Amino acid sequence: MNDAVAEFIDYLTQTKNYSVHTATAYETDIRDFIKFYDNYIGADVSLADFARADTICFRAWMADRGRRNLAHKSTARALSSLRGFYKFLAKKHNVHNNAIGLISSPKVPRKLSKAIEVSDVEHMHDAIRDIDAAEPWIAARDWALVTLIFGCGLRISEALSLKNIDVRGRPDSLRILGKGAKERIVPILPAVLDAIDKYTRLRPFGTAPDDALFRSVRGLPMSARMAEKVIEKLRHYLQLPDYVTPHALRHTFATALLAGGADLRSLQELLGHSSLSTTQLYTRVNMAEIMNIYEHAHPRATDQEK
Repeated sequence: MNDAVAEFIDYLTQTKNYSVHTATAYETDIRDFIKFYDNYIGADVSLADFARADTICFRAWMADRGRRNLAHKSTARALSSLRGFYKFLAKKHNVHNNAIGLISSPKVPRKLSKAIEVSDVEHMHDAIRDIDAAEPWIAARDWALVTLIFGCGLRISEALSLKNIDVRGRPDSLRILGKGAKERIVPILPAVLDAIDKYTRLRPFGTAPDDALFRSVRGLPMSARMAEKVIEKLRHYLQLPDYVTPHALRHTFATALLAGGADLRSLQELLGHSSLSTTQLYTRVNMAEIMNIYEHAHPRATDQEK
């Protein structure tokens, strides 16, 4: 089984262009099932065993995950990973299993992300200047990153994947390679370009066209964890809620566009969502805001509603 799993992970990274992080999550999920299945049949499982697994086995695995206090969301993802592995086995090794298709995923409540107050984003500029007063180029870098994510709705990984050549000449738009190697075009605001220009003028290294745009203090490409720490410092400095994260900046971009009249299809393209249902979550956010306004301000709202 180890060879088949390794082959599948290689397929995800080399053929499907999945990130190492995503491929590792798939591998963790699949090996969790294999470990359970080993104990379930009392022997090391083979490809033939994988073909024979039935609905009782799959449900027992999911119940076992529940006993280990693993969240429904985690188990839903694990089941999806296992389904993907079975599809690969059917295609590459002629291993077929119909039972996996009969298993329903656990119901996962879809939480609504919270948007950041625009005023709080504006306050981040002065906070960054104060925090990084000793290193003006770091302050310029951090503000450029914040404005890029907030102004273009990028994921952290997308922002950090940009190279100098991508922003040379102040382009009107950026060509972004998102999840699953899906490419999209995202407009870029002049204010974002101004912040990037200031940063690139001040930084002491990483100026070659193919160098990563965002650099660490030591001159290496900036990592996602470094970017998260930038927002963490701002959150603590400004005493903002815990939900203020890099993703919340992207979420604020989306809710602002929807509130401004953007249609869902256009928003889906800008965000790089593969499914419209993901984008539709933002309509629920907007409705929650509308209902809150109604309950507190509408003259026909009852006293109890208020």
